[in-house]
Amino acid sequence: PIGLLWGTLAAAKGLSPLEALLMSVIVFAGSAQFVAVDMWQDPVPVLLLTFTALIVNVRHVLMSASLSRHIDAIPRVLHPFVAYFLTDESWALAERRALQEPLTLSFYIGVSLPLAATWWIATGVGAMLGRALGDPSAIGLDFAFSAMFIAILMGFWKGPSTAGVLAMSGAVAAGTYMAFDGPWYIVTGGIAGALYAYATWRRGAEA
Repeated sequence: PIGLLWGTLAAAKGLSPLEALLMSVIVFAGSAQFVAVDMWQDPVPVLLLTFTALIVNVRHVLMSASLSRHIDAIPRVLHPFVAYFLTDESWALAERRALQEPLTLSFYIGVSLPLAATWWIATGVGAMLGRALGDPSAIGLDFAFSAMFIAILMGFWKGPSTAGVLAMSGAVAAGTYMAFDGPWYIVTGGIAGALYAYATWRRGAEA
């Protein structure tokens, strides 16, 4: 659903199905692609789009640092492959796997390739259908992103400690969203949640 929605929005901005597909393969970052399409105009503000994509995807630094603890079994030469396919979904599934047993290359490929292929195909199909899908909100496609992240978060639920992180991150992100234009709320929300989690861990370690 998210890929179809993005493809539809890309087509509405004038991107051809091939251009939409190539963007999904080369960029391969759903959040950044949605932001880019929202800002798309003629002429394309290349520098602004590049900077915005960097801000939106800075969370990958945190996800990469987290995942790096679990990829010792994956040959270093393949780490760029791991980095390319790192998404919110593949990170969440890999982290969940690492809680139970070592993370292997076969598991990561089994998780990542279907996710990537589904995204590529869905965005291409969405771009081909274009406005034939009608209003995305009429069939709930606009909520697909939110529903996916809610499901990911609930997979890591550990009680009050998780609730505190989510509350802090959500409050700071919401405040930033209302106060500033642009995707800064993604950065501030992520940093606030990480700092809260670190402070909670330190308090527990010192107790």
